Amino acid sequence: MTESLGVDLSINQLEKSFGDLEVLRKIDLHIHPGEFVAIVGKSGCGKSTLLRHISGLEKGTYGEIKQDNIVLDGVNEQARIMFQDARLLPWLTIFENVGVGLGLEKQWEEQAEWALHQVGLLERKKEWPAVLSGGQKQRVALARALASRPNLMLLDEPLGALDALTRLEMQVLIEELWLKQKFTTVLVTHDMSEAIKLANRVVLIENGTIKLDLAIDLPRPRTRSNPKFAKLEEELLSHVLGQQNREIHEQRLKKVGNE
Repeated sequence: MTESLGVDLSINQLEKSFGDLEVLRKIDLHIHPGEFVAIVGKSGCGKSTLLRHISGLEKGTYGEIKQDNIVLDGVNEQARIMFQDARLLPWLTIFENVGVGLGLEKQWEEQAEWALHQVGLLERKKEWPAVLSGGQKQRVALARALASRPNLMLLDEPLGALDALTRLEMQVLIEELWLKQKFTTVLVTHDMSEAIKLANRVVLIENGTIKLDLAIDLPRPRTRSNPKFAKLEEELLSHVLGQQNREIHEQRLKKVGNE
């Protein structure tokens, strides 16, 4: 099989409101073909909403997203998304779960076998999802996303429910597949260390706007024992914690003003 080529994404002045609630505010972000970008920020800041717009599952109130210089309108056919929940169908075998989405495409079985081989589960293709561990289920979900050879991989907290060791193993696997397949990747995560380990850039969203776009210029494979790694993690955390401290201070001032 030939290698996939990542897409070019250009997000221009993207806004999203639900009634009076502004979730995204004038988001401008350019992601180059084959780039790995992590989006971080506290819960409710707009991370997953932005990911859903890139996938075409939601439409902005204002602004646009261009993919390879074409305005995105509707479901993004070149993207595949992986969630925290593997979302496997229990009445289908592992092999059949990976084939979901391939439909009646020619040689779908070959594609599914290739994808399972990539995640190290080909020998278990005839088994049922119920016998798998949480990490193995996420490997199947990753294989399902890979099977159609996407040009854009969207990862919405895919490792958040895994134990620490399994999470590290999955990080290594995702990095290896990205380096090999060259698809553009957007990862949403709460884990600053994970963002630095995997991404070329880390984008911090605060209250629906981009507050930081940090380049991660570290050789691969990356280790947390590297002093530069620790320095970048400290810089990210200081921005996030600074945000939280400002909000606490504002809440205290508001409380005092109301007394």
